Amino acid sequence: MGGASLRCSNRTSAPAGCQVSAAPWKSLSTPLNSVRWVCLAGEWRQKGEEPVLSSGYRAIAALLVVPLIIFAFFTHGSAIATRAYMEEASAQAGTALRLAVSALSGHLNRYEALPALIADHDDIKELVSAPEDAALRDAANLYLKEINGLLKSSDIYVVKPDGETIAASNYDGPASFVGQNFSYRPYFQDAIEGRQARFYALGTTSLKRGYYFAAPIRTGADIRGVIVFKVDIDMIESSWGGGEYKIFVSDPEGIIFMSGSPEWLYGAILPLTADRVARTEASRRYANARLAALPVTRHHFEQHELMTLAGERGSSEYLVLSHYMPAEDWTVNVLMETSSIHAQARTALAAVFLFLCIAGLAVAVLRQRRARLAERMQMQAEARNELERRVEERTADLARVNSRIEEEIAERRLTEQQLRQTQADLIQAGKLAGLGQMSAALSHEFNQPLAAAKTYTDSASVLIDRGRTEEARDNIRRIGGLIDRMAAISRHLRNFARKPNEKLGPVSLDEAMRDTLEIIAWRLKAADAELLLALGPRPPVVRAGSVRLQQVLVNVISNAADAVEGLDDRRIEVSAFEEAGKVVLTVRDHGPGVPAAIAERIFDPFFTTKGVGKGLGLGLSISYNIIKDFGGSLTAANHPEGGAVFRIELQSAAGLMPEAAE
Repeated sequence: MGGASLRCSNRTSAPAGCQVSAAPWKSLSTPLNSVRWVCLAGEWRQKGEEPVLSSGYRAIAALLVVPLIIFAFFTHGSAIATRAYMEEASAQAGTALRLAVSALSGHLNRYEALPALIADHDDIKELVSAPEDAALRDAANLYLKEINGLLKSSDIYVVKPDGETIAASNYDGPASFVGQNFSYRPYFQDAIEGRQARFYALGTTSLKRGYYFAAPIRTGADIRGVIVFKVDIDMIESSWGGGEYKIFVSDPEGIIFMSGSPEWLYGAILPLTADRVARTEASRRYANARLAALPVTRHHFEQHELMTLAGERGSSEYLVLSHYMPAEDWTVNVLMETSSIHAQARTALAAVFLFLCIAGLAVAVLRQRRARLAERMQMQAEARNELERRVEERTADLARVNSRIEEEIAERRLTEQQLRQTQADLIQAGKLAGLGQMSAALSHEFNQPLAAAKTYTDSASVLIDRGRTEEARDNIRRIGGLIDRMAAISRHLRNFARKPNEKLGPVSLDEAMRDTLEIIAWRLKAADAELLLALGPRPPVVRAGSVRLQQVLVNVISNAADAVEGLDDRRIEVSAFEEAGKVVLTVRDHGPGVPAAIAERIFDPFFTTKGVGKGLGLGLSISYNIIKDFGGSLTAANHPEGGAVFRIELQSAAGLMPEAAE
């Protein structure tokens, strides 16, 4: 039932349409029929409980109030956010404006004093005193060209009082000023009257924009000409392109003379009235350039000036900051698009709204959690009591189960220990069985040296009696060799018969094979078998136990000897090689092979194909388990050319120092 409501459908309980609020379960711990309930506003409540508005009324009120709050928030909040970001953008644009004005002023001031200095040069004064002298003209042209190259200015030229140019730094260029008349230029008119002059315009001859400095050339008290210094402004203008701000310079008529946006050049941001056009044409400031009014609309946002400029891609609104430079008589303007300002304002407003929504949601969740806290505490108390009861029951059950499991573990450990002991006894039984089979041959091996030793002893005593001591000593040496041979056979049999421990280490196949041959030499001799070894120039080293590996080799080679006994081809081939980080040892005989019927049972305990008294059927089973303990494998298969092949794979121990493996 949780926090749901119980609607009354029984007339005896409540009228139709009323519902019982499922308050916290602690109030329901009292039977419903023992509590007096009343129906208020369509909802069942306990008598004495204050009535509240239904959830439907609250939802309708929220639907009416919330949109009004959101509308007021976005209306007033948008204005506040836009004002704040507009102030910040204005401060940033103001910094850019000051930097642009400073760069322009600094660039032009470098050249302001130069015209007067050049006008005071002797070659220039002599030229204006004798303007028709060709030698003086040539000297002045060369001087002006040299000075222009040093100062990296645009052009320098000398003008006579009638406006004709008689010398220029570009005298030898295709757009030479020599012979051109500039009497219409305001800078010439001011300078010929004795004043320092400035002017900015588009060159009528070079069609290059520049800023002109002019100074009178005086000889004594007379003004004989004008020196003009033209400064290139392209370098300053090129630094304005591609940035966050759009920077341009406009003249008093509102015509753009410099701009980081080339498409705005010679466009007017003020209406092109007849008076403005007439004044511009009289000075020929822009030569033959086509002037056009830009589609500009000006308006304000509080104290900020805004400008909307229509273009092919639509209209763009800019924040405008301007600075008038009286010495240059132009205005530097910095424009910044307001789209980023409005976007920042919208983003900030959305962030604040989202924060308020999250805060409101957090408050609602907190209230809801507090409302359910009492219910949860009661439910948790009851659940805790029930849990404790169940835990006690389960603990008792687990204790009983653990006791049974411990008993089973003890039984399994005992069984495992007995199994290991049985396996060890089985391996030892296999060894002893092998030793029993060897006993007759071993008796022969010991009797021969003993008989020889007896003969050598008797003859040695006779030789000593006769004084032939050297021959007696030779007999004694022979007796010592026979004793060493019997000791070696005894040592190998003792090592073979004892129980090995579980320690593994590097074992050389060459040494293991030599010890094996000492034990099975009698069996090979009895079967008249020929053993062919191919262990390679550097016999491999494997990870194993030497005694148990020796036991495996004895079993496998003995089986091979049994297989070839009485046949024409009695060769047994033993070879070893390394393959994929492992050492592979193969033992092949030329006998009848492994019949398919017994191939799957050949490694089973007590399975044998020999007659009664000739084997227990444990040799291959023990060998299989020993190799498995070494982390390797033992398999049997038939060779394509006949005979059986036993393949032993062991881990390589190459590079390790030999250690005691057992």
